[in-house]
Amino acid sequence: MKKLRCFFIFLVGWLLIQGLYAQEDKVLVYRINIKENIGSHTWIYLQNGLHEALQKDARVVLLHMNTYGGGVLEADSMRTAILNFPLPVYVFIDNNAASAGALISIACDSVFMRQSASMGAATVVDGGDGAKAPDKYQSYMRGIMRATAESHGKVITLEHGDTITKWKRDPVIAEAMVDERVVVPGYVDSTQILTLTASQAMELGYCDGIAESLHEVIVTHLKSPDYQLETYNPTFYDQIRGFLTNGVVQALLIMLIIGGIYFELHTPGIGFPTAIAITAAILYFTPLYLTGYAQNWEVLLFVLGIILIVFELFVVPGFGVTGIVGIIFVFLALLLALVGNIRFNFEGLPATEIFRAIMIVLGGMGLSVSFILYLSSRIGKPGILNKVALHADQEGYSSVPLEPAIMVGQLGRAATVLRPSGKVIIDGTYYDAISLQGFIERDEEVVVKRYENFQLYVVRK
Repeated sequence: MKKLRCFFIFLVGWLLIQGLYAQEDKVLVYRINIKENIGSHTWIYLQNGLHEALQKDARVVLLHMNTYGGGVLEADSMRTAILNFPLPVYVFIDNNAASAGALISIACDSVFMRQSASMGAATVVDGGDGAKAPDKYQSYMRGIMRATAESHGKVITLEHGDTITKWKRDPVIAEAMVDERVVVPGYVDSTQILTLTASQAMELGYCDGIAESLHEVIVTHLKSPDYQLETYNPTFYDQIRGFLTNGVVQALLIMLIIGGIYFELHTPGIGFPTAIAITAAILYFTPLYLTGYAQNWEVLLFVLGIILIVFELFVVPGFGVTGIVGIIFVFLALLLALVGNIRFNFEGLPATEIFRAIMIVLGGMGLSVSFILYLSSRIGKPGILNKVALHADQEGYSSVPLEPAIMVGQLGRAATVLRPSGKVIIDGTYYDAISLQGFIERDEEVVVKRYENFQLYVVRK
C-alpha cells in the first residue's frame, strides 16, 4: 500500500512537470482586439497591448480587427507604433477594415482576411456630416498610405524565367484606397474609391491568407499547431484614460481651466471657479503624465505660468511682460503635454501629432472665449445662473439700496483692493463694487459712476 501511494505521488508529480514543460514549449500568440471606431480608446489599448506582449515574451502579436474607421491622427499613431514594434504584428480582418482600419492593417507584417471581409475606402471625410474633406487632407492621407505600403520593401520574384523586383505591397493600390483618380485596371476606374474583397486582396498582394477563424490563422498560416492564445483585456482605468485623452474632451478641459481662472480673477476670494479650474487641470495632465507624454517640467511650466498671470493681475499694475510670459508658459505647457517630446526634442515625431496638439489647444481656447462671453451675459439673468449674482429682494440682505439712482455720484473709499472687483464702503456700509479704470488700492477714495446688475461701478476720485 505504501509503495502504491509513493508511485501515485510520483506519477502526479511527473504529469505536473510534463504539463509545465508543455506549457513552456507552446508558442505565445498575443491578441489585441480592435473592434470599435479608431480613436483614443483603441490607441490606448494598442499601446498597452504591445507593451504587455513584450513583457510576456510573446512570439507574435495578432490584431483581431473589425472596424469601419475613425480618427486619422490616432490611426497614424497606431500604424507608427506597429511599424516600429520589434515583434511581428499580424492582423486578422474579421469582416471590416475600412478607412483608418485599412491604414492600420497595411502597417502590419501580414494580413489575413475572412472570405467575406473587405479592406479599403480610406478617403478622409468630415466627422460632422460625412462629406469628403478638402484635397489637402486627401493628399496627406495618400502620402501616409503610400509610405506605409512602401515600408514593407520590395521582393524578388521569378516570372517566366526572368528575375523581377517589385513592391511587396504596391503603393499605387494603397493610394487608390484614398483617391478615386488613381486607376487600378481590372479593379477600379477613375470614378471609384478602391475597396478590396479578400480574393482581390490576395491577387494584389495585400492579403497573405484567407481564414474563417483565429485558430485557422494560427494553425494553418502561422504554422503553430501548438500555441497559447492570450488576449489583452482593457481595464476600467484604460477606459477612463482613453476618454480623458480624447481630443474633444481635452479641448473641453482646457476651456474649463481657462474659464475657471478668468472667473476666479473677477471674483473676490477663492471659490467654485478655482475648484473647477484645478479639477480640469488634474484631469488634463494626469492621464498624459501617466502615459509618459507630460513631463514634470511641463506641469511645472503650467503652474509657473498661472503664478505669473496672478502676480501680474494682483501685484503689478496694468498688464505687461509678466502676464504675457505667463500666458505663453500656460500655452506651451498645454501644448507640449500632448506631444511626446523630450526636452524640446521632436526628432521622429509625426507631424500629425503636433498638428493634433495645436488644434486641441487652440480649439480649447476658442471654446473658453465663447464660454466666458456666454456666462458673462447670463449671470444674474433668468435661468440656472440666476442665483450666481446677488439680488436686491433676497431676504435678510441687500447688496445695494433699492434706489440705485441715489448711489450714483456718492463718495466712498475702497474697503478691499479692487482688481477689478472687491468691496467699497459708503457711509459706513459695505457694497460689492467693480473698478471701471484699472485697479484701485485699499483706502483710496472712489466715486460711484453707475449701478448695474446689483453692483456699483466706481472710479478713483
